[in-house]
Amino acid sequence: MSDTAVVASPPVRTTSGRPVRRSRTGWTAVLLTSLAIGGFSLYTYASADLRALADDGAGLAGTYVDAPLPVRVAFFVHVALGSLALLLGPWQFSQRLRRRWPVAHRSVGVVYLLTVGVAAVSALVMLPFNQARMVGFFGFGAVALLWAFTAWRGFDTARRRDLRQHQAWMIRNYALTFAAVTLRSWVGVLLAVQLPFAGPDADPDLLFETAYAAVPFLSWLPNVIVAEWLIRRRDLPSFRLVDRTPDQGVSRAS
Repeated sequence: MSDTAVVASPPVRTTSGRPVRRSRTGWTAVLLTSLAIGGFSLYTYASADLRALADDGAGLAGTYVDAPLPVRVAFFVHVALGSLALLLGPWQFSQRLRRRWPVAHRSVGVVYLLTVGVAAVSALVMLPFNQARMVGFFGFGAVALLWAFTAWRGFDTARRRDLRQHQAWMIRNYALTFAAVTLRSWVGVLLAVQLPFAGPDADPDLLFETAYAAVPFLSWLPNVIVAEWLIRRRDLPSFRLVDRTPDQGVSRAS
């Protein structure tokens, strides 16, 4: 896989002629937050069985503890492989890894895409039991399908050696993987917004449910917008519903 724009490299020029300086700052922030959330999730759900975790109020264990066995299995698969994808993804955007150890880059990339594919399927199995109910069914269902689709496009463009398209699709894909981080961030923000108006007798569970109801879409839609901005800023092939050329009007979808 290719490098994203958050990795340090010499300045490049966009089609507008303006230089774009790439910095390690963004990549480091993504790496550290991904390591924190991915590592914490793996540690939490590996520390006890689902019933014990639900009794302790850990994460979403209470949501799935009484679900049918296939759904509980899908939940653990999703947590494990989704966390692994979160941990592996940032390294795929390292120019140093790609240039010095291209075989390692490709091998880690294959593992990453496989984990994303299986984690996306397991997310679809979990949908009818999600905590956000109907909003979650559509919001989390949409991101699971897009997660799998962008992973396939990333693999297909790499297989065809279309590296610029590959880079663009992998930026989109990891933006969706990073929803695991932004989901938790938005929950914290939405809880904080409610607290000044909640009063001393506020129900913490109700506050959490109110905050969580917004994240099935909020956790990933802004990520997709930022990803597309990064893609266009670096003059990579951006997504357009239609192409407009100077000598003709609306033409083909891209």
